[in-house]
Amino acid sequence: MLSLHTNAAALSAQNSIGRTQSQLSTSQTRLSTGFRVNSAMDDAAGLQIATRLKAQTSGMAMAMRNTQNSISMLQTGEGAFDEVTTMLIRMKDLATQAADASSTTKDITALQSEYDALGNELFNIVRNTTFGGQALLNPTATGTGISANVGTLAAAVKFQIGATSSETMTLDLTTAGGLTNNMDTLNTALGNVSANYNTQNTAGNANLSTANVAATLDSITTALDEVGAIRSTLGAAANRLDHVYNNLSNVSTNTKAATGRIMDTDFATESSNMTSSQMLLQAGTAMLKQSNSTSSLVMSLLQ
Repeated sequence: MLSLHTNAAALSAQNSIGRTQSQLSTSQTRLSTGFRVNSAMDDAAGLQIATRLKAQTSGMAMAMRNTQNSISMLQTGEGAFDEVTTMLIRMKDLATQAADASSTTKDITALQSEYDALGNELFNIVRNTTFGGQALLNPTATGTGISANVGTLAAAVKFQIGATSSETMTLDLTTAGGLTNNMDTLNTALGNVSANYNTQNTAGNANLSTANVAATLDSITTALDEVGAIRSTLGAAANRLDHVYNNLSNVSTNTKAATGRIMDTDFATESSNMTSSQMLLQAGTAMLKQSNSTSSLVMSLLQ
């Protein structure tokens, strides 16, 4: 049918060009942004899923940072106790030497001088070891001359090891290494080792005199047990956090891969789609030009 009012071929060509232009625009947008989904119109369900996955991976990235910071905090505390252990061993050596009959009064005086200096440093380490400006080991008991700046590890500590509220890890030194153990009981044990550790601790009167050296040796042994139990617990907690980090890294990697399959542009496929759309657009434009000349055929019938 030939008509001057309706050119069906031209209308069809125009519709085809419109669809092709839309497809070409979509391909160019995807290639320019690198994302297959640039709005909810591109993939409504996929965008919802990808958003949830992104939120999860973002939270896990922060949780991974948390675990590393927490490990550093625990290693700081464990390192301080390592030095405390070294000092207690030296104090035990001094007490053992003082207990021997071969040690004269002057020898014991010299041994006591070094022993007292070590007691002062025990006090300094436990009270002044900090992490990020916060006291780390300072006990909670305030009746023995301890400052009110309670250490982080003196109470139960909660670590955030995941992106949800249920993904937490609690470290409580109240029961460390099978002993009834916390910073307060450790404080008492160290006070019993040396009065110089805490002069306000009434039990802290142990020294190297002949009358007291045996009790001093026993007190040092108890303190070493207390320190060892806490160090063991701190090390186990740090190891656990390291495993948490490794697991988070694995989950994050695979979750990001799943997000990428939804959101990322496949450049090989999209490049082919763009080339195809460009060729169809050229062909459609040429056909529109041809269809627009169809109406001139009507005039040839009137001549």
